Amino acid sequence: MAQAAIEARGLTVRYGDLVAADGVDLAVAPGEVVALLGPNGAGKTTCVETLLGYRRPDAGTARVLGVDPVSDHRRLVPRIGAMLQHGGVWPSLPAREALELFASYYEEAEDTGVLLSMLDLTACAATPWRRLSGGEQQRLSLAIALLPRPEALFLDEPTAGVDPIGRRVIRDVVRDARARGVAVLLCTHDLADVEAVCDAAVILDGGRVLATGTVASLTAGGTTFDTTPGLDVAAIAVAVGTGVTEDRAGTYRTATVLDATATSALAAHLAQLGVGLDGLRQGTSLEERYVALVGDRASVEPAAAVAGRRRRR
Repeated sequence: MAQAAIEARGLTVRYGDLVAADGVDLAVAPGEVVALLGPNGAGKTTCVETLLGYRRPDAGTARVLGVDPVSDHRRLVPRIGAMLQHGGVWPSLPAREALELFASYYEEAEDTGVLLSMLDLTACAATPWRRLSGGEQQRLSLAIALLPRPEALFLDEPTAGVDPIGRRVIRDVVRDARARGVAVLLCTHDLADVEAVCDAAVILDGGRVLATGTVASLTAGGTTFDTTPGLDVAAIAVAVGTGVTEDRAGTYRTATVLDATATSALAAHLAQLGVGLDGLRQGTSLEERYVALVGDRASVEPAAAVAGRRRRR
């Protein structure tokens, strides 16, 4: 297995009495896209800022491209790209000039014309930042993050406020980065983005890791079905021959996939109880898995809500 390009081990960060990151472990290999998920205040941005060297951990370690992002910050910066939630672009600066300004900070920057074309920004290259749409600002921020031809890329809500076409462009850029061997750490509330481009995910809440694994492993296993809430899961388990849990009110999941015989037994058992069987499906969606872990605090937001959200860390 390739050595991790982005790695945290036991990462702990405190703000006074608040533990924002509590023993977080994560790793992103070259050519891998890993999602960092969790509700607002879960500690995602704290982890990213610490990995970028903007904060020193109180315990544990952070390493990016094999070096300490705090003590080796100056050496690391030319090798990484970061797209944070606020663009940091002067409001009156046109898109092309913003790219050219940031490009001047690097010895070997990516061609700005290539980035404008790649991010579908050519038509608005002369438009000041303040007059760009939210989606155009997001794409320009991503273009700036790609200027150093990074080996590691940090993206915080890259598709927030972006229309479906722009979202597709950004996903393609992330896929292209992965194909070129870039390690990508992606923070998002949009689980469709995760399912579309990510290899693995780390789910946080209260600064702690609740689950980690490939997207396939987090959504695999069992059969999910909907019926009346509060049924005796032990009795259902006896009927179908495998363990059963009620992940949330009225939504149940079996420990293994039900074959035709077990599915018939489930339907018969529920019929005896006088309740119906709805929404039978193999495996579980990432949203269902996320909500089951995080509970009512889960923040799986529509695009419009994400666009209007302000950072709470």
